[in-house]
Amino acid sequence: MSADLMTVVINTVSVLVGLCIAVGAMLVIASKVFKVESNPLVDDVASLLPGANCGGCGFAGCAACAEAIVLKGAPINSCPVGGYDVAKQIGAVMGQEVTESEKEFPFVRCQGGQAHCVTLFDYEGVEGCKAALMLCDSRKGCTYGCMGLGTCVRACKFDALSMGEDGFPHVNKNLCTSCGNCIAACPNGVLTFARDSEKVHVLCRSHDKGKDVKAVCEVGCIGCKKCEKECPVEAIKVTDFLAEIDREKCTGCGACAAICPQKAIEVR
Repeated sequence: MSADLMTVVINTVSVLVGLCIAVGAMLVIASKVFKVESNPLVDDVASLLPGANCGGCGFAGCAACAEAIVLKGAPINSCPVGGYDVAKQIGAVMGQEVTESEKEFPFVRCQGGQAHCVTLFDYEGVEGCKAALMLCDSRKGCTYGCMGLGTCVRACKFDALSMGEDGFPHVNKNLCTSCGNCIAACPNGVLTFARDSEKVHVLCRSHDKGKDVKAVCEVGCIGCKKCEKECPVEAIKVTDFLAEIDREKCTGCGACAAICPQKAIEVR
């Protein structure tokens, strides 16, 4: 290698080394100038959260939930996975009191399985209710009912749901964290939250007219309003051919269930 070429190489390397040192120094200075100080209270709350990052709180993850609680006034019981115990610990850190509330669990508002509801065809394809709905409105005669293809089961990060022989998802309350991922995943809105103290349930989601419901399902709500007329406290009302219960008024007497000709209302 000639002396001139060697000089060029040395100079080039020297320039590159100098640039690296200058860029490094700039990055160090920038990190100090633009450093965002973390709120120690946020870190304390985040350390109390379970770290599931399931999104059940409505935020991007546990860190975002902690930030929302401390900086944005989100409820200290925002984490459904941690429940009352975690909320109580967060309350101690935040200097707030929290009242224990009854836990809610996913509930299936449908009973139109193969024994009661017309099946239009057997689906074979990408596993999941949403995938099936891309091909047609429903594989059953009722477009509002449970598809039975387990999208909700796969959405659960805690193995709290399983598909039963009846074709419906079943909840293991000992494993369920009430995060709501299964409810969000259900394309037909069949799953909803319910408390154990809520004894009366309408097991249907159909808004079709009565004659259309009876044509495809033996146990669907037909909007006859017999339950509405029978309720002594006016806690049930039929809207768009579907009975809905006002939980604030319902006393759990079961009069509506007893009068329902379709057995679409159940007392548990």
